[in-house]
Amino acid sequence: MPPTMTDHVQTKYGSVAQAGLSSHHAGVRAVAEAFGYSPQELASIPAEANMGLSCGNPTAFASLREGEVVVDLGCGGGLDVFLAADKVGPTGRAIGIDMTEKMIQLAKANAQKANVQNVEFHLASIDQLTLEDESVDVVISNCVINLAPDKAAVFAEIARVLKPGGRLAVSDIALRRPLPAALKQSVAAYVGCLGGAILQSDYADGLRAAGLSHVQVVESGADLNAYAKVENQAGCCSPAMDQDQPAQGDEACCQTDTCGCGSKSDARDLHTSLRDLIARYDFNDYAASCRIFAVKASDA
Repeated sequence: MPPTMTDHVQTKYGSVAQAGLSSHHAGVRAVAEAFGYSPQELASIPAEANMGLSCGNPTAFASLREGEVVVDLGCGGGLDVFLAADKVGPTGRAIGIDMTEKMIQLAKANAQKANVQNVEFHLASIDQLTLEDESVDVVISNCVINLAPDKAAVFAEIARVLKPGGRLAVSDIALRRPLPAALKQSVAAYVGCLGGAILQSDYADGLRAAGLSHVQVVESGADLNAYAKVENQAGCCSPAMDQDQPAQGDEACCQTDTCGCGSKSDARDLHTSLRDLIARYDFNDYAASCRIFAVKASDA
């Protein structure tokens, strides 16, 4: 059976989790800052939690308050979980969800290294959350919902776990217009967070259909081509991102495939394809980084 898009996503992000990318690399920092993270925020969390995978900074506009329970859909190495944990304080809780086991392992290692106590990480898909009904004050996510094949199921799960009056604050890529076939059918574009994106109007309609209200999908103005700052460097077989860092495993990882990212040529072909797509298409013509808001109606 040929691999599904979900299989491709898991393989890609599993390799990223073990690639050693972090805020110590200039390109990774540049992408995070381009999408709204301050140098102070990046310095306040484990460097390995940032791998240059964001398209916004949801904790900057989620209006998090002390004591709240926050869940991050597709938490990766824990970037937004750690920032949220600081905002909700010791009486609150920040929960990360990710379907990639290596990302969850990385996030837990980051939490242990930083001795952050009010976080937890669950291995699960974002369309089947391991959370109780009406148990969450705020749902955040960062450039992940676009990767989900069944977005209606994701929106339904968000509505299920939010408490009455709870809110959604998500950074995601959404389309301005339909993609050309070359991008829509490209595996590299899909795992690069563009091929699986939906129209901004469909995003809003999907949230409303799940029972959420006060829906807003607002373009952030960030440049999607900022991803070129880390082109060809976001996986197991990637070279060092700047000269003050050692290479991250061409010999140790890719010749033996100990990281599980597939063959050396497969990994490089993927990054080359994404680089070529960025060179051929201005992603901003088709899509935008968006801030997405919604509220679950209160029982009152």
